Amino acid sequence: MDNKSVNNDEISLKEFILKLKVWWNYLLSEWKIIVLAGIIGAASGLAYSLSKKPIYTATLTFAIEDDKGSGGGLGSLASSFGFDLGGDGGSIFSGSNLTELFKSRTMVEQTLMSPVKVNGKVISLAEMYIQNNKWRDNWNPKLKSIQFLPNSKRNYFTRVHDSILGVIYQNLSQSSLSVAQRDKKIAIISMDVASANELFSFYFCEALAKQVGKFYIATKSKKARINMEILERQTDSIRAELNGAITGVAIANDNTFMLNPALNARRAPSARRQVDVQANTAILMELVKQTELAKVTLRKETPLIQVIDKPILPLTKQRFGKAKGILIGGFLGGFLILFGLIIKRIFKLLNFN
Repeated sequence: MDNKSVNNDEISLKEFILKLKVWWNYLLSEWKIIVLAGIIGAASGLAYSLSKKPIYTATLTFAIEDDKGSGGGLGSLASSFGFDLGGDGGSIFSGSNLTELFKSRTMVEQTLMSPVKVNGKVISLAEMYIQNNKWRDNWNPKLKSIQFLPNSKRNYFTRVHDSILGVIYQNLSQSSLSVAQRDKKIAIISMDVASANELFSFYFCEALAKQVGKFYIATKSKKARINMEILERQTDSIRAELNGAITGVAIANDNTFMLNPALNARRAPSARRQVDVQANTAILMELVKQTELAKVTLRKETPLIQVIDKPILPLTKQRFGKAKGILIGGFLGGFLILFGLIIKRIFKLLNFN
């Protein structure tokens, strides 16, 4: 039994080697087709590398420090990125919420309305994107009249405007815009904008950071700012009342000047005005104190967005290299023709059998 199994194994191994030789000779006989396919693939890869536009990437890094909460210092900075160090970590813009804010449609569309100067003309980033991609060349006459003027208000846009902006937003958010905290141990956020146009990457990166920064600061300090504005209006109102009361006291004193001391009823208006002056003075002092405290609170709750690195021209350029295109194209061409020849051979053997 053992000798038979050994012999069967030897026969199987010999048959396998013989079959490999048959296949090798078959593929070797088709070397001209394989080489030709490799050359065609390499030429296609070279043509692709030459036609592929380079990608320019603008990178901006920043950190956010928020003094709000008992943690303070590094604790507040950490809590603003979602790390709980024991302080008040509640924030609508903590952790991933902050990075998603950069990718939100509202922020991107408002950024697209930012003005930039291109070829001596001031246009919006949306117009610059449309011109870079030559969309108007394929649009019908009605669409060609659509314009995105700088600083245009969203309320005046039509459905066509919304559709175009929606396509631009999808393109940017899916393939051009990347926002992430690269290292969890370091509370620094990095934003990358990649496109085939160097100036667009540069302008859009800086404009988006500015737009999100304004929105973030305004939202984080909104309650404190509203409180301060209310106190300022109340202070101005009481100050006006106090000035009126002081003027009323002066007028009443003028009316009672050299008045007979026995006529005390005539002095009542002056006395009432003096009470108003004293009451308004006390209220004004308290309001002034509260207003100053509100200003301090506003400064404390206004986060500091510190830009660390800004994009600098010329930007980092990535392109599909010629050698890479030739190697990949040649390999794919040769692999596909080998696969095709093997499939053809198998079908021929099956039909023969």
